[in-house]
Amino acid sequence: MNIKLTVAYDGTNYHGFQEQRGTKYVTIQELLEKSLSKLAKQRIQVIGAGRTDSGVHARGQVVNFKCDSWPVPLNKVPLAVNALLPGDVVVLKAEEVPADFHARFSALGKTYTYTIYNHPLPDPFSRRFALHEPRPLDDKAMNEAAQFLVGKHDFKSFQAQGTPVKTTVREITAAGVKRERDYLYLKFTANGFLYNMVRIMTGTLIQVGLGKIKPADVKTILESKDRTKAGPTAPPQGLCMDEIYY
Repeated sequence: MNIKLTVAYDGTNYHGFQEQRGTKYVTIQELLEKSLSKLAKQRIQVIGAGRTDSGVHARGQVVNFKCDSWPVPLNKVPLAVNALLPGDVVVLKAEEVPADFHARFSALGKTYTYTIYNHPLPDPFSRRFALHEPRPLDDKAMNEAAQFLVGKHDFKSFQAQGTPVKTTVREITAAGVKRERDYLYLKFTANGFLYNMVRIMTGTLIQVGLGKIKPADVKTILESKDRTKAGPTAPPQGLCMDEIYY
């Protein structure tokens, strides 16, 4: 039996999604596997759709695991697992999927949102889920700049250095910046993302919003394939994995 779970979590207190054996760091994967193993009375290993970093959140993380004799009816799985999980990690849905379904490799696309609180004073209620930027940001210029990222490109300029991959080409199908009062929401949908890609794109768009670079400069940065030309990597707490598409 191949079971797919949709999971939401506040990543503040965790060292990312991926299990880190032999360390003191607590991860989302570790918590899920411990809870599922307890229910199944056997060792369960989960596969995640994305390896969110320390402090990064998720509304729609997807995992799957295989178990020959799973004891809990699927409609009861969220309640059963959540009873064993801390309150900042929640299983939202459980469903059976074909044997060849793989949470990571079967994914066709992902959407991430980065939230910025743009106000002179910090907000104590959003500090875990948004970056506080006290300086005024031009959201229209940021949205204009984001459109240069849409399409199939080599995103080497927006990849953390020292992270080898087969190719740095990705396709962003949608990108935009929307303001709702003092909050800015930067949303990106792509067939996949490089390590720290969303946070580096966000850091670059913030530079546009501050007037330090022009919107069209993002195209030049993209074409340069040079990480040093892009903006700083935005902090993790504003980032949330919204949805995985299959």
